Amino acid sequence: MNKELLCQIYSHPLIGETELEKIIQAHRKVSFKKGAFILEEGEVSNSYLILENGLMRSFAHNYNGTDITTDFFSNQEIVIEVLSLFQRIPSRENIRALTDCDCWEIKFDTFQELFHSIPGFSEWGRLWMTNRLFHFKQRSVEMVTISAKDRYLQLIKEKPQIVLQSPLKYIAGYLGITDTSFSRIRKEISQEH
Repeated sequence: MNKELLCQIYSHPLIGETELEKIIQAHRKVSFKKGAFILEEGEVSNSYLILENGLMRSFAHNYNGTDITTDFFSNQEIVIEVLSLFQRIPSRENIRALTDCDCWEIKFDTFQELFHSIPGFSEWGRLWMTNRLFHFKQRSVEMVTISAKDRYLQLIKEKPQIVLQSPLKYIAGYLGITDTSFSRIRKEISQEH
């Protein structure tokens, strides 16, 4: 078990050593091959993952049926479809492995039990959810206030794993631009450097 990774993920001043051990023991190792679906549209999510290594993406189909990347999950991140998991509703998104992935899974029922019995864990959950809310709000504002080129440069800086391991069409969709525009931006950047 990669105890160090899980300790890092669940680090919170209100979670003591005994509670942390209980949380860590609630996880089990799972692996996914490149191309495997972790969650498919229409399914209800019953767990979340901590990605030890690999790359995953979430995507939804727009009104034309085109698949659009909504998020990427890279090393040491939590892979989750929040609406489906916590509202117990069918997912409108898919989550798929872009590479072979090793993860630590915790089931929803186990999470709920720990969340309600360990006060520090519920505080950790609130903090994590708040951070995700800020992230998504910032991303939605940046989609209309920052150029696609600058969003791409920011992605290179903040999450180089995505740029190195994801097919370009998924990155273009995530940036909200066409493949053609993305090719032009990449060409511009390479000429500048």
